[in-house]
Amino acid sequence: MDWFRDHLWETWLALSIALGVAEMFSLDLILAMLAAGAVIGMVTALLGLPIFVQVLAALGASVAMLAFVRPAFVKRLHSGPELALGHGKLVGTRGMVTEEITGLAPGRIKAAGEIWTALPYDENLRIAPGETVEILEIRGATAYVHPVATLEP
Repeated sequence: MDWFRDHLWETWLALSIALGVAEMFSLDLILAMLAAGAVIGMVTALLGLPIFVQVLAALGASVAMLAFVRPAFVKRLHSGPELALGHGKLVGTRGMVTEEITGLAPGRIKAAGEIWTALPYDENLRIAPGETVEILEIRGATAYVHPVATLEP
């Protein structure tokens, strides 16, 4: 028991390393937060504070890390970019009209290097070939488009 009292900071360090290694196998970030608390316990031991202060500091730091730091880390790790797959990736992109588009007769556009059947999003519009359109929606194999306003000099 005297050895632990004489080597408290080494004991806290060993505990934090053991928790860190165990975290590598669990990957849930709980043991990492406890390891951070053990590091705080080691710092208090290096300052020469009594053991009950070391335990309280380690416990307080661990609880604080679990309550405040871990949720932010988990949210960051589990979120990622939204991946648009299939034809949905074309929504919001622009294309060039190759055949006239009216509400009564579908035309064609070229978007992302592919030719698509297109209808105007507003049925009353008539879009001439050569105009730039934005794809607002895709239903089946038909793109619903709206002309992009251009600035005339």
